[in-house]
Amino acid sequence: MTIEERINIKTPEYVSLKFRLAGLGSRAAAMIIDQIIITVANVIVFLLFLYSASSSMFWFTDSIWPIAVAIIIIFIINWGYFFIAEYFYNGKTIGKHLIGIRVIQENGHNITLLSCFIRNLLRIVDMLPTSYFLGIVMVFFHAKHKRLGDLAAGTIVVHERSKKKRKASSIEKYIERRGLSKSTISIDDWTIQSLGKKEWDLLQGYSEKLLELDISQRRDLTRKLAAILFPKVGMKLDNQTVKELEDALLVLYLYMKEEWEYEL
Repeated sequence: MTIEERINIKTPEYVSLKFRLAGLGSRAAAMIIDQIIITVANVIVFLLFLYSASSSMFWFTDSIWPIAVAIIIIFIINWGYFFIAEYFYNGKTIGKHLIGIRVIQENGHNITLLSCFIRNLLRIVDMLPTSYFLGIVMVFFHAKHKRLGDLAAGTIVVHERSKKKRKASSIEKYIERRGLSKSTISIDDWTIQSLGKKEWDLLQGYSEKLLELDISQRRDLTRKLAAILFPKVGMKLDNQTVKELEDALLVLYLYMKEEWEYEL
């Protein structure tokens, strides 16, 4: 792998991140998988259209409605698949997930609604004149492997970073002994993605100090951190015991650990 395939990003939180850019090969492999999925979906729609056109159970059988509906559904599948998957699945389609790549903002953050919309709207141009020819040429020659959609949306496609492989820390063992896991409290991905490096630093520092503090210090730190973080994630602070607050903070730590603890 050449140096040009790596990119250093300075985030708005002044954190330096290193990513490995996804080249033409990995992006093409992901696209092939996605196109197979889309083709299967299109075939199913087409077969349903043929069935509806030949069935008397539909009152509009002899009109153009079946054709219009089929065209709309196929358009939604072909364009909406990428838009919906990349926005709600952390920058990944099924193909990207299987290959191990994802779309992110150039500042290192997760893809936004607007950038996802622009990026996928311009697929229409990248597909010209046929079979993504223009997009392939752009990815091959651009220094950051960008197609037109990426240029307009300010996005890049990178390889997923490997999570750290190490022995469980003392706080992780403690969390396990308390019977806590991400399933203990349900927090949606949108909420987690809205939190940044500042919140992660607070939780990480909390987890590192928690077991070293005496009961009074531990109680005070837990209440202070809960007062800062709970309003940001829609959790209630009132009428909760210190143990319940600790549980919630430790579960939140598990959620954010998945997003922020990487081996760069």
